[in-house]
Amino acid sequence: MEFTRRRFVATAGLAALAGCASGANGGSEGSSTAAAGSNADGSGSGTDGAVPTAEETLTLSMTPDEIESLAISGGPPKDGIPSIDDPSFVDPDDAGFLDPGDPVFGVTLNGDTKAYPQKILAQHEVVNDRLGDLAVAVTYCPLTGTVQGFERGETTFGVSGRLINNNLVMYDRATEAWWPQIPATSIPGPWNSSPGTRSLREFRLVWTTWEQWRSFHPDTQVLSTDTGLAKNYGRDPYGSYNPLGGYYASENTLFEPLSDDSRFERKRVFMCARSAEGAVAFDKSSLLTERVMSGELNGTPTVAVADRRLDTGYIYLNPDERAVTTDGDTVLVGDTAYEPDALPLERLHTFDAMWFAWHGYYPDTNVYA
Repeated sequence: MEFTRRRFVATAGLAALAGCASGANGGSEGSSTAAAGSNADGSGSGTDGAVPTAEETLTLSMTPDEIESLAISGGPPKDGIPSIDDPSFVDPDDAGFLDPGDPVFGVTLNGDTKAYPQKILAQHEVVNDRLGDLAVAVTYCPLTGTVQGFERGETTFGVSGRLINNNLVMYDRATEAWWPQIPATSIPGPWNSSPGTRSLREFRLVWTTWEQWRSFHPDTQVLSTDTGLAKNYGRDPYGSYNPLGGYYASENTLFEPLSDDSRFERKRVFMCARSAEGAVAFDKSSLLTERVMSGELNGTPTVAVADRRLDTGYIYLNPDERAVTTDGDTVLVGDTAYEPDALPLERLHTFDAMWFAWHGYYPDTNVYA
């Protein structure tokens, strides 16, 4: 039986339906990281006056036109899944709608510490917010388990109503260009046929649990259910992460992926990074167990390290192949101890993605499990 996304979003009790089998985890304690060519504070050099973009364009496995040709309707029309454009926040003690094991997307950036509950973003996918004086868009795709943060400049982002590889396609309201979430790179769309090829400036969000985030950041603010939109945020239309069920517990996808790779289950979660040069992915569960894993990105050595405080990890370039080991929750580079998100190496923007989603966009990725 086929389900459109419109029906899927409108339907409850989806335990028999297909979906995303993992909770992606996403980032470096929420601190800012940059797209290729960006500065460490998340700022890049390029901007068209409306949408800030990075100096270098991230790697693509196809041309933007080819990627655009793969776009399909997800069911709801443009803005049929409404972004949150005027978010409000509450103190941790007032976030009674969250259970300890509920997933949240956490960020600490520009003087602000915030948590965005997955159960709210599942019904909106985009939150146009500010972190200090930085205008940002927090984006989440339930179908691919990916959470991404972008600078938005003077505009806002919305949900286009289209999907590529089951993944959210955003649009910006200044140029109306399309921005597939995982590649974070502009492609043509029906409202802007020639946006040029640019990649967004990115910052890291951490996929973790409310209990972990609150313990690590007791001063956090929490996105409120008072969104100005009539929604039942106690009921994720796709299923549940706490406990795992519905769409998130199945190996099926709502739409056909761009590619299939039988080496791993479709919904297995990998910690992933891409640059202008290539892409790399490390199995998340293996990383959390082994603590340190080595790999390569387009021939350059990389090292992935776990941060079990928030059950996340980070990927660094390690061209000199410096010795990286662990001592308890501390990471050692040589004989010097560092926090997992602060190694003296170039840190790549890292986020969690389901295997089918990552492989569909980056079929030539280096992968380590």
